[in-house]
Amino acid sequence: MSELHIVGLAGNITAPSKTRALVGQALGLAGDALHARTTLFDIADFGEDLGRARRAGDLAPGAQRNLETLLRADALIVATPVYKGSYPGLFKHLIDLIDPAALIRKPVLIAATGGGEKHALAVEHQLRPLFAFFEARLLSTAVHVSDRDFSEGRLGDGPALDRLARAIEEFTTIFPGAARIRAAAE
Repeated sequence: MSELHIVGLAGNITAPSKTRALVGQALGLAGDALHARTTLFDIADFGEDLGRARRAGDLAPGAQRNLETLLRADALIVATPVYKGSYPGLFKHLIDLIDPAALIRKPVLIAATGGGEKHALAVEHQLRPLFAFFEARLLSTAVHVSDRDFSEGRLGDGPALDRLARAIEEFTTIFPGAARIRAAAE
């Protein structure tokens, strides 16, 4: 089995961000659990012309390469901040540039960050239907974290980190060969 590649997308337009920290921590856990190579993108990695692009081919060459890397990944970890009950428009615009068949059966962990628990259902009511449209293989465990779940720029011990670990564990059931490679390496 070749090395798995898991790509993370932090759907925030600012950096650094709690969303990027969440995706980075999730990629670290997934990379360790599956002995996988990981790549992390922010919305800014898709170029200044993202907002004007009407199709993926309108993006700058570097942004097109980043989108191809995301689409070629074996699995995705996608998180977005939640503002006023939904994801940011530029995040959605990037997703709109993806061919509807590009994510069929691709394993995707969905997550969101928000100021408080008021936004927790946005993961289920916004992100899950969005990626279901693409017929992606959404993990059953989704993750929402609020500001209070972070400590020193990372998820602290507690329910949010436990939930993230359960979500990552689902990847090991999808890629059992990779999990065995990791176990053999230890």
